[in-house]
Amino acid sequence: MELFGSTMKRLTQVFVTGTDSRVGKTIVSRALLQAFAAQGKTVLGYKPIATGNQALADGVQNQDALTLQRASSVAYPLGKITPFALAEEDIFTCALPADLFTRMTQGLYFLKEGADMVVVEGCDGWKTLISSHQAYSTWVIENRLPVILVVGIQEGCVNQALMTAHSLLADGVVLLGWVANRINPCLAHYAETIGVITQNIAAPLLGEIPYLPRAESRELAHYLDLSLLETR
Repeated sequence: MELFGSTMKRLTQVFVTGTDSRVGKTIVSRALLQAFAAQGKTVLGYKPIATGNQALADGVQNQDALTLQRASSVAYPLGKITPFALAEEDIFTCALPADLFTRMTQGLYFLKEGADMVVVEGCDGWKTLISSHQAYSTWVIENRLPVILVVGIQEGCVNQALMTAHSLLADGVVLLGWVANRINPCLAHYAETIGVITQNIAAPLLGEIPYLPRAESRELAHYLDLSLLETR
């Protein structure tokens, strides 16, 4: 599927998904925002749905939204970055509005008016459900968002990475690349794990983020190579 020609000139949005929850999607989203900003782009982070909320300065919001806000070029209110900050049980008790996808899309277009690049962070893994029968991925497919996959490097991650990549391609989305996030600093055979995944996923490895304490407050752009997107 041809979306962008041979360069990134038309690339204005990316969706960040993961092999599972807690694999570093927010950290990679922060790194992407910083890397695109280093190219001179105005960038905004967007996490339409987040779980595990807490009380912050301008209302009950999610900590991930705060991380995205701080990495964005413009300090939009947290309610614009994450309009649906929920408790975990809300998804399974049908607390989400019936017009959720429409409102998510409206939020995306609102942010796109103020930015050259919007980095959209997903919730949990690619096939996560936002109701008892509806997958988050449906919204991504409907909006034709190109995807960057985050692989948390830990035991079992090869299987998770290959299954997720296969699912993405089967759903017809453009997989721009993947990022390795080392969430287990003691994992043996780290290099071999990266090598096996690289050999079995056609999309390029855009970068490796090492295990870093307080990564949400660090400069991370230098761990990514966005030039690898130019041939996608």
